[in-house]
Amino acid sequence: MQIKLLAVGKTDHSAIQQLMDEYSKRLGYYIKFELELIQDIKNTKNLSSTVQKEKEGELILKRVMPSDELILLDENGKSYSSIDFSTFLQKKMNAGLKQLVFVIGGPYGFSEEVFQRANGKLSLSKMTFSHQMVRVFFVEQLYRAFTILRNEPYHHQ
Repeated sequence: MQIKLLAVGKTDHSAIQQLMDEYSKRLGYYIKFELELIQDIKNTKNLSSTVQKEKEGELILKRVMPSDELILLDENGKSYSSIDFSTFLQKKMNAGLKQLVFVIGGPYGFSEEVFQRANGKLSLSKMTFSHQMVRVFFVEQLYRAFTILRNEPYHHQ
């Protein structure tokens, strides 16, 4: 299985990028992982939040294959403990899924079309985080999940 993380917008903070690079590198030991950035929509001052979500949604859906399982990172999604998340990933791998795609939307969330295409929603927290920080939190949790699956000493309970 391959895991892809789609994220709207680039990271403009070097410390966040360094953490992303570190955890992406670590993940490569366990699974094929790809971070794909979707360019920010230009001239958003004159666009309503709905139009902005629709434009971002079109860009997201262009990067998702029909065979992909699409999981949205959304504050209203299902919450997992780290151990439960590792079990979720193991089930996806056991099912023979080719590619699992997680998406971090733009500042206003996802369009209705993206919600309709999604196979599920995942919440990292009920709190709101910057889209850049969510990337780091999520990739670290992916790494943690694989160390749990391998019984490695990274995760403590």
